[in-house]
Amino acid sequence: MSFSNYKTIGAVVKEFQLTYTEVNFVMETAFNISDYFREDLQIMMAEGVVDNSEFAVCENLVYPVLKEVWKTYRSKFVLWSHEFLNCDTKLSGFPEYILAKRSPQGKVVFDKPYLLLVEAKQDKFDEGWAQCLAEMVAAQRLNDELQLTIFGIVSNGDRWQFGKLEANLFTRNKTYYTIQELDKLFSAVNYVFQQCEIQLNELVAA
Repeated sequence: MSFSNYKTIGAVVKEFQLTYTEVNFVMETAFNISDYFREDLQIMMAEGVVDNSEFAVCENLVYPVLKEVWKTYRSKFVLWSHEFLNCDTKLSGFPEYILAKRSPQGKVVFDKPYLLLVEAKQDKFDEGWAQCLAEMVAAQRLNDELQLTIFGIVSNGDRWQFGKLEANLFTRNKTYYTIQELDKLFSAVNYVFQQCEIQLNELVAA
């Protein structure tokens, strides 16, 4: 079954025997945003058509933010766009974006996923989280015995929400972020990237 077939968080929680909670876990970690990025985004939002379609939202608002943060972590991770994620018959599909460990075989080889991002299509965040949580469960299972905390983001380009899956506990961050407050948004995205890196470093050191 495709990830997108899941329509409510409750359905995913029940299906995979998870526990749901809401707590602010994101610890904003400062990120230095380049002047070029600020100017480019400002021009696009003022003069461009950035939200007339799902593709436009991803290309103009979501991916640029992820890519800007990813550059700092590119030696450890690859940022995949619409890569097929397949766990089993109940968990498969194409997440909008996946942050995965950089394979020792090179950037063309898909390795263990750490972070998933799903677009909240038509601003339907509950459906977005249902899909994202199903993807997080798949990522957790694909990481086997590693017992990683898997992170998730759901965004409509303007609003960004964060979550994490630890064992069978799914925590949704109570505070959401907006692209209007760019520094706070980048600090939140940087936090989850940093947490992914910390976990990866711990595994390498073990």
